[in-house]
Amino acid sequence: MAQTQKSEIQDEKVEKEPTLLGAFTAVMIVGLFIIITWAGVFILFNQRF
Repeated sequence: MAQTQKSEIQDEKVEKEPTLLGAFTAVMIVGLFIIITWAGVFILFNQRF
């Protein structure tokens, strides 16, 4: 019984959530690209009038 509880505690410690730093960085890069592209097109549109 004691070993079962001990192994359950160890399993809980091993299962950690993965870090999402890479996903966050990718989303920020794509968002920055969209904003820069939108701003560039907006500036081009305003220069024509």
